[in-house]
This record gives sequence, C-alpha cells and structure tokens, in this order.
Amino acid sequence: MKIIVIDAQGGGIGRSLVAGLRQANVRSEIIAAGTNAIASSNMLKAGANAGASGENAIVYNARRCTEKDIIAGPIGIILANSMHGEISPAMAGAVSESDAVKVLIPSNKCPLYVAGIVQKPLPDYIDDAIQKILALEEANE
Repeated sequence: MKIIVIDAQGGGIGRSLVAGLRQANVRSEIIAAGTNAIASSNMLKAGANAGASGENAIVYNARRCTEKDIIAGPIGIILANSMHGEISPAMAGAVSESDAVKVLIPSNKCPLYVAGIVQKPLPDYIDDAIQKILALEEANE
C-alpha cells in the first residue's frame, strides 16, 4: 500500500498531512506529488519517502494506484483549474479516475460546497484525514 499526497502552491496542507502521518507512525510509503517543486519539497521535508513535481508526476502516480492505495490532499485536487489554476484538467481527471481511495480535505479556497460538512478549522480536517488513512492502512494489513 502506498499513500500519494498531492498538493499545490506552497504545499502547506500536504506538509501538515505528511508530518501528521509520520508522527502517527504510518507504515506505508508516502509519495509527495506537488504541482510545483516548492510543494513537493515541503512535503519531502515533512517526511515523505519520495517526491516528484508537475503534471506528469501527478498523472503518472495517480494512474499507478490500485484499490489498496490512497490519494490524499485538498479537495481541489479533483477540480480542474482549481488552486489558482495549478490543478490542470489532466491532473484532476487522473486523480478522479484513479482506483485509489481518495481522502480529501475540505477547503474554503475552492469554489465547491460539500453538503453535510461541518465547518472546522483546517488542522481539524487534517487530523480527520490522518485518522481515516490510519484506519485504511490497518484494514489493508
């Protein structure tokens, strides 16, 4: 099982997610896939096993996932042209079509409202995502 963490811009959400997973002693390989080198670098500094940047890296890694793998990141990674245009249609399509389980973190920076989601601070959403990933990892063992 592998965990692909995708983020854009400065990679702050991805960095927090990777750091939290490492702190929780996740055993799976974590691959940082940033839309740019800064996002990837920040996730690598937080403890990702490997990292790559750009559209091809995200599309390639998303397509290699199986149903046992996880793609995690802000909800914008499934929306073409979101995150100030950093998520290309090819990236959003590859993530959406991937066989991996998606663990998405809500954000008020995307033009998307998910009904039923209680408004919480971003760190609480990241903690929820970490707990879900840990449960999925345990279920796959």
